[in-house]
Amino acid sequence: MRHQNWKTYGEGGLGARLTVASVTVALVMIPFMLLLVLAKMPLNRLDASVAGELHEYALANPAVTNLLIVWTDLFGPWPWRIAVVALAVWLWRRGARRVAIWAVTTITVGGLLGLALKIVVARARPSLPDPVALAPGDAFPSGHALHVTLGAGVIVLLILPRLPAYGRLLTWAIAGFLVVSVAYTRVALGVHWVSDVVAGIILGVAVIAATVAAFETWRREQGRRPASPPVEGVEPESVKVIRDQD
Repeated sequence: MRHQNWKTYGEGGLGARLTVASVTVALVMIPFMLLLVLAKMPLNRLDASVAGELHEYALANPAVTNLLIVWTDLFGPWPWRIAVVALAVWLWRRGARRVAIWAVTTITVGGLLGLALKIVVARARPSLPDPVALAPGDAFPSGHALHVTLGAGVIVLLILPRLPAYGRLLTWAIAGFLVVSVAYTRVALGVHWVSDVVAGIILGVAVIAATVAAFETWRREQGRRPASPPVEGVEPESVKVIRDQD
């Protein structure tokens, strides 16, 4: 019974620590992003020129545009949310509950911060002649860019402990490609400015960095050996926990 109480307390403390870390990121990032947008208003040259050039290309190449639409939907926010939650449920059922809490907290809090920033900044999406795609809501930051960063980052950090060294490098490379490619589709389809997708990626990386740092601090307080999350994953010992359940 004591062991169970300690375990429950430890997991509850972890959830609180992760939430506090994420809110701290919000307090730091919101002023930064507001300044970024306000400093560049009215529309800056980079956003305007890239949007115009890519829109012309999209109109001239409908086959490529259709491929971009499929790609952006395939790796949109909801597929990433479902993938992370499904993996977290599997980890929870296999006994790796701490890292499951981390995964769900990271993508949930990150998504909520992105939504809050959209409301606060209230930046209009591009208004282009003959649009090839439409999207609801405000533009800044890009929800697709944010969620591909959160989703890919969380999944990589969850599976790293089970991969060999070469597999880890390849997995990070694939994650980076997904982030860049999805961000590109949002600008190429004319539903976001370049600064929108850059902000989404920055926010995603910041949230992951904060929750990983909070998780690693919590691990060490629990007497576990120091780990290097970008190399070993968020919880290297989860491999043994899962293996013991087999």
